[in-house]
Amino acid sequence: MVVDAWMQHPTARFLRHEAFESLRRWTGQQVPADEVPVEETISALDAGGVDVGLVSAWHGPEGALISNDEVAGFVRAYPDRLAGLASVDLRTPVAAIHELRRCVHDLGFKGLRVVPWLWSLPPNDRRYYPLYAACVELAIPFCTQVGHTGPLRPSETGRPIPYLDEVALDFPELVIVAGHIGYPWTEEMIALARKYPNVHIDTSAYTVRRYPVELIAYLRSDGRHKILFGTNYPMIAPAKALEGLEGLGLDDEARELFLSGNALRVFRLE
Repeated sequence: MVVDAWMQHPTARFLRHEAFESLRRWTGQQVPADEVPVEETISALDAGGVDVGLVSAWHGPEGALISNDEVAGFVRAYPDRLAGLASVDLRTPVAAIHELRRCVHDLGFKGLRVVPWLWSLPPNDRRYYPLYAACVELAIPFCTQVGHTGPLRPSETGRPIPYLDEVALDFPELVIVAGHIGYPWTEEMIALARKYPNVHIDTSAYTVRRYPVELIAYLRSDGRHKILFGTNYPMIAPAKALEGLEGLGLDDEARELFLSGNALRVFRLE
């Protein structure tokens, strides 16, 4: 079984967002004229042998790039293949908590994702803190981005230390999934995963062949319970993300935990 811990089914407004111009340049992807059918995403999962994708909403200061209700619609269409992650407006913390609770209780979402570079706010900013308490109350993970930004935004918000370090210290019960490995601060991210029992890393936005050597060493050893596979689809297709998997030299336990076991546990997937 394979679970993708970070992916999106993109809306047209998500794909057209000006911050992704650099990614379009690197990947050669074209902005579609119309909305992309969800069947296209399911086909990409099939081609890569991915059984379940955690498909995320996206919300920034300009509004919803992929709304929670749109994600709920994708999940309803393919409930055995997709699970939802919420996104909320950091500027209205009370309304954000109400929306998060609606997403979990009414829509069955499995976590919250906030992308700090969209907001130009690191995760230790006070505007996140009510949401962390709500995640603990709801028993869901908080998912975020670490490392430099491929999109055309400053990278400082993705530095693991001190920002995510302070969050994990203030909220020891909060389960954190830090996506995009943390490069060029990968060793900082690994240090946090070792330091805090509830801090995890997902490999989204990187193909297997581009994993840093320190991450591979951690995955083979004491990090086998801490690292989740992810793609960042549609930026990277699952089949491309998994090329070279055998070259990681994982034993059977580490491979199973990496590809699905850790995600099943962290997101409480059935």
